Amino acid sequence: MRLKVAVMGITHESNTFVKEPTTLRQFREGHWMKGEALLNEYRGAFHELGGMIEVLEQEGIEIVPVMYAEATPGGIVSTVTYEILLQELFTALDSALPVDGCLVVPHGAGVSESFRDMDGHWLSLVREKLGDGIPIIGTLDPHGNVSDQMIASTNALVAYKTNPHIDQRETGRLAAKLLVSTLKKKIRPLQHLIQLPMAISIEQQFTGKAPCKSLYALADVLSRQQGILSVSIMLGFPYADVEEMGSSIIVVTDDDEQLAIGTGKTLEAYMMVHKQEFFGLKQDIEDLLPRIEKSEKPVLLLDMGDNVGGGAPGNSAYLLKALEARGKIRSFICLCDPTAVQLATRHAVGDTFEMVTGDHEDLTMNYTSRVKLLYTGDGKFKETVPRHGGQVNFDMGKIALVVTSAGNTIMLTSLRVPPFSLKQLTSFNIMPEEFDVLVAKGVNAPIAAYATVCKTLLQVNTPGVTCADMTRFNYMNRRRPIFPFEEI
Repeated sequence: MRLKVAVMGITHESNTFVKEPTTLRQFREGHWMKGEALLNEYRGAFHELGGMIEVLEQEGIEIVPVMYAEATPGGIVSTVTYEILLQELFTALDSALPVDGCLVVPHGAGVSESFRDMDGHWLSLVREKLGDGIPIIGTLDPHGNVSDQMIASTNALVAYKTNPHIDQRETGRLAAKLLVSTLKKKIRPLQHLIQLPMAISIEQQFTGKAPCKSLYALADVLSRQQGILSVSIMLGFPYADVEEMGSSIIVVTDDDEQLAIGTGKTLEAYMMVHKQEFFGLKQDIEDLLPRIEKSEKPVLLLDMGDNVGGGAPGNSAYLLKALEARGKIRSFICLCDPTAVQLATRHAVGDTFEMVTGDHEDLTMNYTSRVKLLYTGDGKFKETVPRHGGQVNFDMGKIALVVTSAGNTIMLTSLRVPPFSLKQLTSFNIMPEEFDVLVAKGVNAPIAAYATVCKTLLQVNTPGVTCADMTRFNYMNRRRPIFPFEEI
């Protein structure tokens, strides 16, 4: 009889230091689909769902596309929103039962008002619904904070090996292959979690250079051992004040507990010896402005404190103000500011007017300038090559393009969209190579797209809810002791 596998996911990277909760509106503005719509959206995407669909179709397995819901990273998911997501997911799952196996796509850093370990909670409900006899295997974003409940509720979880995440489709393929081999009784996955007494600073999580590059090289060597099915390094998400916050390691073996434990301990020892390197140094804009002028252009200026992919609002004008004050630098910046968009749409192209951007208590992040309107319109675009996040379709809502009297170009959007694709610029006739500086509100994720044109990459420690220095945040619930908060 043909095997039948359910595919589902609830994905959210929840920043507990953001005041506003994430609601149904953000999920509806993001990616939320079921059935054939899910298959059509992701079959060709560089997303883990694309890899899962590919393998299951190659194996002739019946796919049950239950539901996938993803909102742009932001505040904690509201209780009502989470309840509706669960109701929608389990109603769809109930109508598809029985199934032989299940592929799941949690993020690993989801937090709801009612369940701080949101991913562990919904995965445990799936396990309760399906029973212990049905294998559940899935993927994780390495920015997840992994809990014991996530591990106990699944047979195997595998994380992307790149940051920026350009291997999501391949990770989905691996998860699906593990499930297929399990269903065919070729393997018996056994996973082991080690939660480390350390948290890696966000700007040190770029896998293309030290210190992560050598760590991943070691993990790759270890993963080649006989009996190892997967080795995942969970970098962690420092902007979640939850008990499981921090870095961790997941090792999946073919029913060999000692091999899983030993492999995990080898990686743990390496990371603890090098823990100081994973904290790194932070540079402010005042330190970097002289360097920008001397650097090969265009320069990619990464605004770490207003990192949309980490849940920030994406509307801080902190770097724009610094660049305007410095002068002599032609820059581009994208700000999510629906109010400014509304103001702009009341004008005609070519009009000049005064515009205020930002609504922060910290006034250094707001800015008033005189601008000239260049364009207004819808902000939809597509990405067709591997980029962080693996999504194809993006919607910034209504947008406006303006240029300040100092010559800096601002894209104003109505919806928050992380800077993961240069199509966000080129689809609106903005040529990135024509600027001295491109400001991207992220840390590592934008590099996959922007490194294709930017000759210099600079990460800036800026204020905001994703400030690079995690020790500035007030945690009430995290584990203790954890480096760099306490000495280990």
